[in-house]
Amino acid sequence: MASQTPMSVAVLDDYQNIALNHFSRLQNIKLDNFPSTLNAAVPEGLSALAKQLQPYQVISTMRERTAFPAELLQQLPNLKLLMTTGPRNASIDLAAASKRGVVVTGTAGGKPSRPENYSTADLPPPASADSTSQHAWALLLSLCSRIPHDDPALKTDPGAWQSGFSIPLGGKTLGVVGLGKLGAKMARTAVLAFGMNVIAWSENLTQEKADAAAESAGLAKGTFKAVGKEELFRQADVVSLHLVLSERSRGVVGSRELEMMKGSAVLVNTSRGGLIDEEALLETVKEGGIRGVALDVFWTEPLPEGSAWRKRDGFKTEVVLSPHMGYTNAGTMNRWYEEQAENLERWLKGEELKLKMN
Repeated sequence: MASQTPMSVAVLDDYQNIALNHFSRLQNIKLDNFPSTLNAAVPEGLSALAKQLQPYQVISTMRERTAFPAELLQQLPNLKLLMTTGPRNASIDLAAASKRGVVVTGTAGGKPSRPENYSTADLPPPASADSTSQHAWALLLSLCSRIPHDDPALKTDPGAWQSGFSIPLGGKTLGVVGLGKLGAKMARTAVLAFGMNVIAWSENLTQEKADAAAESAGLAKGTFKAVGKEELFRQADVVSLHLVLSERSRGVVGSRELEMMKGSAVLVNTSRGGLIDEEALLETVKEGGIRGVALDVFWTEPLPEGSAWRKRDGFKTEVVLSPHMGYTNAGTMNRWYEEQAENLERWLKGEELKLKMN
């Protein structure tokens, strides 16, 4: 792959402007940075992306930000290498990329190969920890403790004081939709930190699998109870979503599930916006059908300026929002870009690539 002509590389969606620190050490490349995400799902976004990216042979993207459907890949004749982050990216059409001869690579995370480039505070979290579960709890606790309401009130209203009630979690029931790695971590914290009862559901979950998840989390067999979908939504005081988005799981929470929930219940989604029927959820919060909603993920990201979630007109349910921060810690992000730079260096030298996805 060595060439005297610099390789043109586009870096997309680097909101924190850290990617160039890793790529800049490479020789014979020309970097351009495009920090703003364009929506490939709408014609104007697709057209703008195709025009913007046509010259580039290599593209660095962040998972779940800019999408690469077949319609876009077909309009990128120069593209040879598409680098994403994480081990998978559902927003890239891998079959279309393969058809056009575009190699797609991911990242594994883990320990940095150049630890001297990291401060102690910015090292990636160990495998036993997870920032997404941490963020799910941050959203839930801030909602239950009214922090998003009380903090600005105290700062702006001289007379503001206790104007409502918090939601105690001790002894309540957490309903985990998807008892995989992240769901099990969420459940483990619920048991150990708050003494909550845990029930769980997914299409293929059995009690045997729930017991195995509990034991892997250092808890006794039977701590996590596998239940039916209806039972989970009717019994849970908190419902937390931890499923991978697929055609099978899309819209797994709709108007029927929301209507089953207790009026005092809280819904947390740090997984993917598409798991919930957005219109059904908006109707629920406008009617005050449940006590609270905490969202880190949305149906269109970044959240559009005119989104109903930004306007929040007529909401009767308490709503706490964050901009898909579950995985956005400095250590993980820097390590992902470090891996991308290492893969690009291998590709430029004609060496074998790590974590090829197609």
